[in-house]
Amino acid sequence: MATEAAVDEKPKQQGKGKKGGKKTGPVSRITAKLDAKIVRTGPARLRGLYQTEIREKLQKELGLTNVMEVPKLVKISLNMGLGDAAANQKILENAVEELALIAGQMPVVTRAKKAIANYKLREGQKIGAMVTLRQDTMYEFLDRLISFSLPRVRDFRGISAKGFDGRGNFTMGVREGIIFPEASFEGMDRARGMNISIVTTARTDEQARALLRHLGMPFRN
Repeated sequence: MATEAAVDEKPKQQGKGKKGGKKTGPVSRITAKLDAKIVRTGPARLRGLYQTEIREKLQKELGLTNVMEVPKLVKISLNMGLGDAAANQKILENAVEELALIAGQMPVVTRAKKAIANYKLREGQKIGAMVTLRQDTMYEFLDRLISFSLPRVRDFRGISAKGFDGRGNFTMGVREGIIFPEASFEGMDRARGMNISIVTTARTDEQARALLRHLGMPFRN
């Protein structure tokens, strides 16, 4: 079900120390884990590969005269549905934490814009978490997805190319987040999936597919 949702602009800090000092709570705990996890020694590997090799190959393959016309990545969005966890704050916090560790960036909680009685959905109810990645963080995530996570899928035979939208963007679903080595899912009621949307500057789906294929996306033959 596609549900209209609003996005919290900032995750809320919860509580203070005993003496009113530094704030503690889920957000600060997740931020501390991210700070410990992210250690960058230079530009993202996949971004450097695009700039030094892939861009030139794509220009020749697609017959483009101007290098500025060569398709490139714009952003990657991860969206996790949490409607059934809305009544349990702990499950929601754990899901947000896992998405943060998977993405390498703090996500935001999404809320329903409208109430839908048939689905027992209230306006403002927390229904998911999402994060949008750009620049090096985007390339690092895609590199980990292609190199480490997708090969961990049982009986993996490649990604279906049916996820293109006709405008050069691609969306794929991951049934279980446990394929990401960064996620432990301790405290979760069950392993949760997510949608991954890749936005590009490609004018056609064929151009976008060529870009993702050169970046290493294992499309099914």
